Amino acid sequence: MAIARVAIVGLGLIGSSIARAVKDRLPQVAVTGYDASADVRDVARALGLCDTVADDPVAAVAEADLVIFAVPVGGMADAARAAAAGLRGGVIVSDVGSSKAGVGAALRAALPGHVVIPAHPVAGTENSGPAAGFASLFDGRWCIVTPDADAPAAAVAALTGFWEALGAKVDVMDAAHHDMVLAVTSHLPHLIAYTIVGTASELEEVTESEVIKYSAGGFRDFTRIAASDPVMWRDVFLANKDAVLATLQRFNEDLTVLQQAIRRGDAAKLEDWFTRTRAIRRSIIAEGQDDPAPDFGRRH
Repeated sequence: MAIARVAIVGLGLIGSSIARAVKDRLPQVAVTGYDASADVRDVARALGLCDTVADDPVAAVAEADLVIFAVPVGGMADAARAAAAGLRGGVIVSDVGSSKAGVGAALRAALPGHVVIPAHPVAGTENSGPAAGFASLFDGRWCIVTPDADAPAAAVAALTGFWEALGAKVDVMDAAHHDMVLAVTSHLPHLIAYTIVGTASELEEVTESEVIKYSAGGFRDFTRIAASDPVMWRDVFLANKDAVLATLQRFNEDLTVLQQAIRRGDAAKLEDWFTRTRAIRRSIIAEGQDDPAPDFGRRH
């Protein structure tokens, strides 16, 4: 199943990066884009992100072989319904949302009779908007594809091949399993970052700017995560609330264990815990998912 034309609905960081990557890696594939914001559409045109930037979602998806919804997960169903009249038969409908079970259900309900294969490129930065994207965003990163059991094999293969062509490594898994895995690796860390930075913001008034002035590397990294798109992450937590709450419960239990170890002066418990967590960091580097350079490769 060949993909000759791609339509991208939503031209923020991920959508604009897909457009750039397609033009860079798949120059034979035509790219049409649409965004609900007229200002974003104007920027996309000025940047030359797509072959065509449509002013209407129906026109944007017409004739597309693959339609990718790159909007916040809470707006996925509305975006799909707005474009539905333009979808041709046989089109592959996908997305880039960070939660999959709810998004897949929403897209299938909004687009009955169409082939819906959700996907999640596990890549991004704290920046947003069409100017924030770049073609190499997906290089060496994982894209998780979560088809239903009855999804056509040819369509799954075509979507997998598309993401591989953009530089991603692809894994296929059940949507509910994806949501639990990402609750651990992405959603909970963001929730913790938002909490820590929010607490520091309140303390900032008490310490007369010393929280900002003396920020160490760990806090700086939390602020980078906490600078992510607030609308996107609001929707992610609401869409994946069951898995997030289950993971948060386990985190609270583990935090209590560490709290008790500190209170009791249990040096062995703390050292054992920190040794095991350091091994996780080394495994991530060995997997090629981060840079081993000192201070995360920062330039000084």
